[in-house]
Amino acid sequence: MSTEQVSSLCEQLVKAVTVIMDPASTQRYRLEALKFCEEFKEKCPICVPCGLKLAEKTQTAIVRHFGLQILEHVVKFRWNSMPRLEKVYLKNNVMGLISSGTQNILEEESHIKDVLSRIVVEMIKREWPQHWPDMLKELDTLSKQGETQTELVMFILLRLAEDVVTFQTLPTQRRRDIQQTLTQNMEKIFSFLLTTLQQNVNKYRRVKTDLAQEPKAQANCRVGIAALNTLAGYIDWVAMSHITADNCKLLEMLCLLLNEPELQVGAAECLLIAVSRKGKLEDRKPLMVLFGDVAMHYILSAAQTADGEGLVEKHYVFLKRLCQVLCALGSQLCALVGSDSDVDTPANLGKYLDSFLAFTTHPSQFLRSSTQITWGALFRHEILSRDPLLLAMIPKYLRASMTNLVKVGFPSKTDSPSCEYSRFDFDSDEDFNAFFNSFRAQQGEVMRMACRLDPRTGFQMAGEWLKYQLATPVDIGPMNSKTGEGLCSIFSPSFVQWDAMTFFSESVISQMFRTLDKEEIPVNEGIELLQLVLNFETKDPLILSCVLTNVSALFPFVTFRPEYLPQVLSRLFSSVTFEVIEESKAPRTRAVKNVRRHACSSIIKMCRDYPQLVLPNFEMLYNHVKQLLSNELLLTQMEKCALMEALVLISNQFKDYQRQKVFLEELLAPVANLWLSEEMQRVLSDPDAFISYVGADNKITDPILEDPSGLNRSRISFCVYTILGVVKRARWPAALEEAKAGGFVIGFMPSGNPIYRNPCTEQVLKLLDNLIALIRTHNNLYMPEMVTKLGETFAKALDMLEVEKNAILGLPQPLLELYDCPVYKTILERMQGFFCTLYDNCFHILGNAGPSMQQDFYTVEGLASQFLNSAFVNLNNIPDYRLRPMLRVFVKPLVLSCPSEHYETLLCPMLGPLFTYLHVRLSQKWQVISQRSILCEDDTVDDNPESQEMLEEQLVRLLTREVMDLITVCCVSKKGATEHNSSAAADGDDEEMMSTDVTPPSSAELTELGKCLMKQEDVCTALLITAYRSLSWKDTLSCQRTTTQLCWPLLKQVLTGNLLPDAVTWFFTSVLKGLQTHGQHDGCMAALVHLAFQIYEALRPRYAELKTVMEQVPEIPKELLEQFDCKLLNPTLLKAADKRRKDSFKRLIAGCIGKPLGEQFRKEVHIRNLPSLFKKVKPSLETDVLEHNEDGEGLTALFEP
Repeated sequence: MSTEQVSSLCEQLVKAVTVIMDPASTQRYRLEALKFCEEFKEKCPICVPCGLKLAEKTQTAIVRHFGLQILEHVVKFRWNSMPRLEKVYLKNNVMGLISSGTQNILEEESHIKDVLSRIVVEMIKREWPQHWPDMLKELDTLSKQGETQTELVMFILLRLAEDVVTFQTLPTQRRRDIQQTLTQNMEKIFSFLLTTLQQNVNKYRRVKTDLAQEPKAQANCRVGIAALNTLAGYIDWVAMSHITADNCKLLEMLCLLLNEPELQVGAAECLLIAVSRKGKLEDRKPLMVLFGDVAMHYILSAAQTADGEGLVEKHYVFLKRLCQVLCALGSQLCALVGSDSDVDTPANLGKYLDSFLAFTTHPSQFLRSSTQITWGALFRHEILSRDPLLLAMIPKYLRASMTNLVKVGFPSKTDSPSCEYSRFDFDSDEDFNAFFNSFRAQQGEVMRMACRLDPRTGFQMAGEWLKYQLATPVDIGPMNSKTGEGLCSIFSPSFVQWDAMTFFSESVISQMFRTLDKEEIPVNEGIELLQLVLNFETKDPLILSCVLTNVSALFPFVTFRPEYLPQVLSRLFSSVTFEVIEESKAPRTRAVKNVRRHACSSIIKMCRDYPQLVLPNFEMLYNHVKQLLSNELLLTQMEKCALMEALVLISNQFKDYQRQKVFLEELLAPVANLWLSEEMQRVLSDPDAFISYVGADNKITDPILEDPSGLNRSRISFCVYTILGVVKRARWPAALEEAKAGGFVIGFMPSGNPIYRNPCTEQVLKLLDNLIALIRTHNNLYMPEMVTKLGETFAKALDMLEVEKNAILGLPQPLLELYDCPVYKTILERMQGFFCTLYDNCFHILGNAGPSMQQDFYTVEGLASQFLNSAFVNLNNIPDYRLRPMLRVFVKPLVLSCPSEHYETLLCPMLGPLFTYLHVRLSQKWQVISQRSILCEDDTVDDNPESQEMLEEQLVRLLTREVMDLITVCCVSKKGATEHNSSAAADGDDEEMMSTDVTPPSSAELTELGKCLMKQEDVCTALLITAYRSLSWKDTLSCQRTTTQLCWPLLKQVLTGNLLPDAVTWFFTSVLKGLQTHGQHDGCMAALVHLAFQIYEALRPRYAELKTVMEQVPEIPKELLEQFDCKLLNPTLLKAADKRRKDSFKRLIAGCIGKPLGEQFRKEVHIRNLPSLFKKVKPSLETDVLEHNEDGEGLTALFEP
């Protein structure tokens, strides 16, 4: 290897690197240069001398960086094949670079420092401690040369801790060797870090004010920052004794540094990590030193200084860290006080609480929210919550909450000091809004906890604030609402105050009623407030909504003074018909609709929660409702039905079957007359007549105001809503004796359970035929020939509403639009809303009918075939977004409530064809998606825009989850461990997504219904194929749920039969394909490996074909497979523990476990194990010690030290 050779190669490399980094280079030229550099790194035998030459100080930074990259590549990928002398040569040269091969600490580029420290760490990972015992000494020697070298040593120690402990990027044995050696030397390392920090800080402080020595000061400061960063990498995992050594010297230094502007963020970071440590309480006791006078003084003065200098990003970041430190201190306090570690409440608790309150009252909404969890922990704490200092904090905390609940601080506005801070923390108003809503909910929780300790103070403050708001004139601010002139928008000063006050009073009053005994409740004050609220008049819909919430919050006081009930009712009823401008023809805005809906739901809530209270006023309530219903245009259908629901709820209190039945007959009479009329029967059973009746075949010229068929649509809606309300709300008394006395019980089951009858049954069953006809008609509207009959205006009437699309795609709603826009902007939207709600509500009726009418519903003649000929007609044309609610609100509740005696007659005949169909449908949909992802790579242009594709794909995902959830509900009884999963909404909350501990419970058994379905061969096949095929569909959530809950119980059911070898290999291959698709997600991977292992263990003895499948797994070690197989098939061999067998199996199939995209094409790094540091000595007692001589001399060997 001649010097000329190295020089000429280096010249070429310099040119290539220059081309790569030059923005003016052409794409082709740059690619050629890149290829040349990569090939050089991979193949050239003289990489080391070239790398060292390029890394010389005389080269430009870019070239030096490339030279060092070459050396890093050599260490990572060629180290194992390098001769020993070459390794030593490289090591010495790299240490030489640290010693004298870099620029001064202030001039050197950070990426050069970074790559240089990486090279050393890569060598350490391969050679220390066995082959490089003096490594720490060498680093120590280097650090004595000056600041430049010390900083690099800090980088090396930090990088080493990150690779070995934090990211664990090396093989187990090497990791263990290095970590144990680090631990053994930790005292030295820690003292080295602390000394470096202290010396450099002292030097920095001495010279920082001397302008002549500024570079020197800067260099010391840099080393100080590096030392703090390195400490942060160790504090997290070293033994607590190192952190608390020498009377907590480290913590003391960190507190001192909080007042050093250049070092304070690093110091706060270290302090935070130390104070957040978990572990034995005994070890954490010394942390209480931070509640001492000195530490508290430094923490508080640092906070005051940082805050006093206004909003500077650097100071704000520091304040956030400091706030986190105080929160973590609070958590340690809660853990240690009152535990067995005999820690007393610290003397400085008051000082701590004051400083913590300062963060709760800071203008930054983010800082305010950061303190809430700790306040909650303090108020909940068994001992601290009784402390007079904390109790004295409650009024102050509540006072702060009164300010914090006011929704101000939008980043786009300037109407509050919080706005400035929000611009640092949030990208948009929508972002801030989402944050604020969860912050407010959190405050509600904490306020309730505070009020549990002091209910009266909260109530008193709520009362004062309510009175103040009622007396304050309305200020609408600069923005006018589109609802009407002079009305509030959601940003108006008055509304944000009303909104905050309402939330406050609601939280505080509800808690007071839970906490105080009846005698202690301040009834007079409560009733006085209620009267003030009832007498308050406003025409502003947003404020009126708040007023109604306050009425509801104060309503429990009426239980003490029932004479106020009529007043409350009349106030609520007047709001049901609220309009901003009477008799206006313009469409109602959402704010107005919300008031009306709010009033209706308040009435329902009152009748649901206080039926005994309302019962004496039933006639008055009934007359109110009749009066409102007499005018067909006064209320929307939903409002009418809400009021009828309230009446039904009260009628449940009659506790008299006959009386309630007569009442329900009277209530349903207008519905029955309309629903059973000849015209309606014709409309409901003929798609053409239906389209024409609801006006969907018209062409409308003025899409805002003109709506000739609106009344017809509202009639249908009225009927459906009312039937739903009655079915949902009419019930027999909960107490068996009352039910018997009232005539609701008509006999008993063989099991002894009573058989109830519902007073609404007779009426509702009369209406059932037409309902089923409507469902059939609705399904048939999706036939292509029917879709073409929709009028020009309504061509998209059966599409999804924009709101639904946005919800599925996860797009936020624009804030202002929510309240100021009409609910439906055009008649097309109104028509879409009609079809969507009608479809859902019809299925809600069927879903509620089982629990409501019980055996009277399940025994309706030919019910299964009626469903098959209505709800399941024309499914091929029904879009996914309509199929989902059908499964969720109709089929699933029906399955859950159906008694087992009707499985054979009702559920099996219905579910069999449904599951067979769903299996075909989902398979086709997923095939389209996987083909699409293959085609995407060819960049084909089609007329289907990406957003539409995303929507379709997301819908297929949601439908898949719905279907898998339904199959699970039908087939698997979830005992114990899986119960918590079943509550997860099928709507795709990905929250509980990736739990990695997923060994399925052995108790997941098939339900009676599951066994019933699995007896039918075609249904059994459909269920098994759907479950196992879904494992490789690209939906992680569905895969994990199906694997853990469904696959094994279904397969176990057919194991006893004669499965064909092809079927067995298909099941096993499906699981392996699932691993290929989802292996990158830990949760899925663990579940799928477990399932594959179960199948292989259970079926391999009977089917040799499974071994053939295993042999096709990429990179499978054949001899290990033989061993595994041999042990599995030979029952006499001692079986290893289940976990060991599963781990061996996982290693066998590792080749088909999918990797994340970022790792798929990564070049493998191989680090060899070194001779073991710790010899494992296993003396086999019987043979060695006892046998080698008779007279027992060997026994003494056991006791030798």
